[in-house]
This record gives sequence, C-alpha cells and structure tokens, in this order.
Amino acid sequence: MTALRRRVRQLRVGGDARWLTDELSAEEPLEIRLDGVPLTVTMRTPGADFDLAAGFLVTEGIIGGADDIGAMRMCPHAADAGGDFNVLEVRLVGPGSPVVGQRNFFMTSSCGVCGKASIDAVRTRSRHDVRDDPLVVSPALLATLPDALREAQQVFARTGGLHAAALFDAGGTLLCVREDVGRHNAFDKVIGWAATQRRLPLRSHIILASGRASFELTQKALMAGIPLLAAVSAPSSLAVQLAEESGMTLVGFLRGERMNVYTGQQRVATAVATGGGTAAG
Repeated sequence: MTALRRRVRQLRVGGDARWLTDELSAEEPLEIRLDGVPLTVTMRTPGADFDLAAGFLVTEGIIGGADDIGAMRMCPHAADAGGDFNVLEVRLVGPGSPVVGQRNFFMTSSCGVCGKASIDAVRTRSRHDVRDDPLVVSPALLATLPDALREAQQVFARTGGLHAAALFDAGGTLLCVREDVGRHNAFDKVIGWAATQRRLPLRSHIILASGRASFELTQKALMAGIPLLAAVSAPSSLAVQLAEESGMTLVGFLRGERMNVYTGQQRVATAVATGGGTAAG
C-alpha cells in the first residue's frame, strides 16, 4: 500500500475550518537480510521491494547485478512479532563482497549517508567507469525530462509526499519511475529494476532526481554506470566533487528551459556558450 487515507481538520486564517479526507504517503520499515544475516533496515514506501533490495546491494558494491542473486523472498512470518514490519531475504549465488563500510542497521528514509561510520567508507569505486561514455544530449531534450517524471508520479499527485527517480535512455524515452519517501530508496528501486532486467551497466542513460542531488545519489548512479545525473533542485558540493572526479555529468536546477551543468559539460551539446555570470537556480 503506497498511500493511506485519514480524516483531517483543515484550518484557514480568519477562522474557517472544515473536515476532509487527506491521503498520506505510506512509510514502513523493511529489513533486508543477506543469506540469513540482517544487513540493514530502511524506512520506505511499500512497493517494488525486490527492486529496492537489488538496487541497494548493487549500489553498496555487494553484488554486480542480477546474476549474483540466487533468490529473493518476503519472509511470511516476520510480522508475527508485531505490526507491519517487513523482512526481505536475499540469497546470493556465491559469496558476496564484504559489506562496504560499517553501516548502522537502521536508516530513516532521509538519512542516507549518515548511517556510515565515516564518509570515506562510501567512496566506493564503481565497477563501471563512466569517463569514456559517449552520451551526448541537447539542452532541449533534458528540458523535457521533468515533465515526463511529473506525469508518471501517480502517488505524489495524490499525497504530495514522495521523492521520485526516473531512468531515461539517450533519446529521452522514459524507462522506469519509482517513488518513495526516501530519495535514496527511489534511486535504489530504479537501479534495482535495471539490475533485475539485466541492463547494467547503464551506459548512455540518464537518471533524474525529483529533488536535490546529494553525494549518495551521485555514488549510486556511478555504481550503476550512469554517465548523467540530473536533478530538479541543487546539488551538494560533495556531489559535484564526486561527479567531477569520476567523469560524470551533473546537471542541477533542471526547470523549464534552464539548467546548470556543473560537471561533464561535454555531454550537453549547445551551439552557443556564454560565461561570466553567476549561476542561480
């Protein structure tokens, strides 16, 4: 269930009040177990949980793709001890890579990197080098992507409470959209979908974030071999640094016909280049 209904009292300045039904984005814990061992707990919006687990394992560097997964299943008796707690068991084909970093076993839907012992632990080198990716797109193509994402955000349209990630091919065709209360979960769900479809690495693809571009989202895109990360809002300084060091194109403030290209400018073809101003969203 991705949304829940609740009666709320709506107030207006001036004294007007009324009761109405509001829709809330669902948020529940999901524990991911790897070969019987608890790996992490994340607060997520239920749905596409297998994609979430596969994407998490890929972006943490634990597996390279779907061929490393022997089986995935929801544990049927995991909720007996109480409530809606969900447990997803992943069995690997063979021994996986050592778990990257010292991640706490509980993450809120917004914490992301803060679950690491140190930021150095998440400087994982991707199995895929995007420096030589030949992708080149036009500003006009990039400008169409946010509208395509918004049109596909069905739960956000009802609740206003979810982040989203969208995967596009080089021609701007929308391949996959996932929504979640956590932006990093949305990315993991998209990348996990690509992994289960055996599409990794995602050369000459674009991933779009509905909000800001953080260090962690940049890392996740790199782990999937995506050469271009675009975001509707601002990137962080560390996201820009990581993208620059890795040869990724990072685009921020992608709104209307304007955008800021922070790194990898060679992948965004434009006939006229001007400079000297101060970038602003």
